[in-house]
Amino acid sequence: MTRAVVLLSGGLDSATALAVARVQGHDCYALSLDYGQRHHAELAAARAVASCQGVRELRVMRLDMGPFGGSALTDASIAVPESPSEGIPVTYVPARNTIMLSLALGWAEVLDAAAIYIGVNALDYSGYPDCRPDFIAAYQRLADVATKRAIEGRPIMIEAPLIHLSKAEIILLGLSLGVNYAQTVSCYQAGATGRACGRCDSCRLRRQGFVEAGVPDPTRY
Repeated sequence: MTRAVVLLSGGLDSATALAVARVQGHDCYALSLDYGQRHHAELAAARAVASCQGVRELRVMRLDMGPFGGSALTDASIAVPESPSEGIPVTYVPARNTIMLSLALGWAEVLDAAAIYIGVNALDYSGYPDCRPDFIAAYQRLADVATKRAIEGRPIMIEAPLIHLSKAEIILLGLSLGVNYAQTVSCYQAGATGRACGRCDSCRLRRQGFVEAGVPDPTRY
């Protein structure tokens, strides 16, 4: 069984990506990032998801991006928008996925892992630049020249299995793989216990996904 590192935020998409990695035959190691986000409910959710899905090991790394500011998720002075906006929203965290993939790449080298899974999506998403296919393709090119495995002819594959799926398709896929979405937290401003606001961009996309999938929404609003 090959090893894979899965970036696990505790949200709906990353929980589904983990399930895909498992069904594709990988022994999974999960990596979560405590980057100074507004709440830690998603990290608790990541632990619950990792335990439920039987990952080999979960590591939570602390890398505070708050001092940089520039995002409503790391800067308390910037309000989380509760209505749709034009362009890239202020909930975008600059370089977050680049940093997370870099950390995962380092751990993958140590583990001799064959793949890294990330739950980015380019259909029902907020328009973040680091969730697009071009970004994943560019990062694959970086991994191909930056790692010992790749130089030796065994590249670490950057897998984004959800990137071309709608939120409803992601939900139906996850349910078919046994994902318990009640354990996940997607809200940008969830309470300490993980209760979602129901108003932010992430909540709207998540709720609409369950509606379009035609299945009950287990989210606590």
